Amino acid sequence: MSFKSVNDILEVLEAQAEWQEQPFQRLLKCWAEVVGPVVAAHTLPSSIERDVLRVGTSSAAWAQNLTFERQRLLLKLNEKLSIGLVDIRFSTALWRRPQQAPKEQQTMSLREHPSYVGDQMNVAHDVTSATKDANAAFQDWARTVQARSHGLPLCPLCDCPTPPGELQRWGVCSVCAAKQSFT
Repeated sequence: MSFKSVNDILEVLEAQAEWQEQPFQRLLKCWAEVVGPVVAAHTLPSSIERDVLRVGTSSAAWAQNLTFERQRLLLKLNEKLSIGLVDIRFSTALWRRPQQAPKEQQTMSLREHPSYVGDQMNVAHDVTSATKDANAAFQDWARTVQARSHGLPLCPLCDCPTPPGELQRWGVCSVCAAKQSFT
């Protein structure tokens, strides 16, 4: 009668547990390692049906790009897991990320909005007073927009006030960037 060490017995038990583990569960454990952290953030394996892996994607662009990469991913997954997958299907319909805490919406009072007309909305329908009110509303709007854009850096091409993010991204305002992309 031969006795086996505890380590030998534990290795056998561990191997049996891996054999009994469902292929999909093994795939979920190593998904981020196989596809990388960036792709894993935009994908979520959904199921394996008839040796076809179904994966939810955060956008149609991700689905399309990963479809082009599916043969490479199949090779990696089959090599790592020995599952025998024959195809991968990507779809935005399968995207189910846990809901995160809702972002607080930035609220703006009615008076802060640039198109706010003011208390002049309950005016008589006299044509001359409507013209005055429209002109006054436009002047208020123009002053509000000018006050908001005061202090913004200027676009180097058109000298218009430009948000700093646009200048960092394109080096010009969004209008000039759009014009440059069409020429």
